[in-house]
Amino acid sequence: MLYLVATPIGNLSDITLRALETLRLVDYVASEDTRKTGILLKHFDIKKPQISFHEHNKAKAARKIVALLNKGKSVALVTNAGTPGISDPGFTLVRSAIEAGVEVTLIPGATAFVMALVLSGLPTHSFTFRGFPPRTSSKRRRFLAGDKESPYTLVFYESPHRLHSFIKDALDVLGDRRAVLAKELTKVFESIKRGRLSELLAQLEKPKGEYVVVIAGAQDQKAKSQ
Repeated sequence: MLYLVATPIGNLSDITLRALETLRLVDYVASEDTRKTGILLKHFDIKKPQISFHEHNKAKAARKIVALLNKGKSVALVTNAGTPGISDPGFTLVRSAIEAGVEVTLIPGATAFVMALVLSGLPTHSFTFRGFPPRTSSKRRRFLAGDKESPYTLVFYESPHRLHSFIKDALDVLGDRRAVLAKELTKVFESIKRGRLSELLAQLEKPKGEYVVVIAGAQDQKAKSQ
């Protein structure tokens, strides 16, 4: 069986008992970054052979993992942090396993965008998770324009290196909407900043760490302007 195992997004105490039980049970652990996963496994005194599975080797690694699964071996897939398959190549392995007739299950746990969305104070009953935006401004603006009229809360991941440019493009394309910047979630220096996009842009200095950006949908924006 292929187990998708959610791991903590920062605070190691957030790991679930089922996640630990599964990691101790399986024959192999497929990891997006074997070094980071090695730290996690060592912390909980778990010794398992790891298989590297990431964006640059996903096709070859998937064939290897599926071959092991077909031989009756069990494999746990983990990402660097959070739930496998969210903004990482995990879905490709899930698809390969399903096509091969292998049983797949998920050991649920933390997901950064869900935590940021709930803490944002913006509507949560309907939202659109957009993952990482394109890296160039022209593509990013077209990407944002596709959701300009969407009534749903928008959720993005962004790196610190492109955060300033992303917020500026979002402000230009979507207007000065309510938004939230969340970083270091579950960690000692967890930060949730709320305000208009223009206010958040003015407050940015030297961003560090991965960010979750939550932006109000068009319907919320219109309601606030009336």
